[in-house]
Amino acid sequence: MSLPSPSQTEPPRYFRAKLELQRRIGDLGHGDTLPAERRLAEELGVSRTTLRKALAELSAEGVLRREHGSGTYVAPPKVVRVRQLTSLSEDFGVDGKAVQSRLLSCEHVTADAEAQAALELARGARVYRVTRLRIVDDEPLAIEVAHLRGPLRGLAARLEEQASLYQVLREQYERAITAVEDTVETALAAPGEAELLGVTAGHPLLMVHRLGRDADGIALEWTRSVYRGDRFKFVARASTPAS
Repeated sequence: MSLPSPSQTEPPRYFRAKLELQRRIGDLGHGDTLPAERRLAEELGVSRTTLRKALAELSAEGVLRREHGSGTYVAPPKVVRVRQLTSLSEDFGVDGKAVQSRLLSCEHVTADAEAQAALELARGARVYRVTRLRIVDDEPLAIEVAHLRGPLRGLAARLEEQASLYQVLREQYERAITAVEDTVETALAAPGEAELLGVTAGHPLLMVHRLGRDADGIALEWTRSVYRGDRFKFVARASTPAS
């Protein structure tokens, strides 16, 4: 078998352009503008089609932000989400970030098949379905749809007053989530999600399903959350018991 020639093993032109762009971006600050596409393509020695592919990947990764008719900017650092036994409000409140919730709906509905199975409910059981838009430092970043085991009378009013669902459950209903299981997948923004998050349809998202239980092992929460993939990264922490 013959060895591949150097040209066969050389990375694609768009990828080399992407690496050079990353190097240049490292010398810029958040909000700085990149040169116009024509000039940038000439400087990198690539076609505008090749350049656009490199820019698109960097935008999808959250390194750049492209605004039609305005230009391409260096994006702010990704928001770090530490998955622990806390809510988004509690995670980011520690970092001094302003976290807001826009309550889109709070309904008492018959559990669908997925929520029924996750919460280990009988067929026909009802749950509270809470849909919220989560906003961090005035930027919409996530949509959460929580299915909660009842009864939770007055939940909508209490969520209007308090951003943290977990805090409301603990303090108002004496229900503490003490164990969680998170499943993380990638997804593409549907038109309705895109409109709420201020992105285009098909924008990359991180989708997280969370099952939360209390100290007795009773399933209290089944939540589907979608986060802007260009603005979030997740950190999971674990430790092994001392021997």
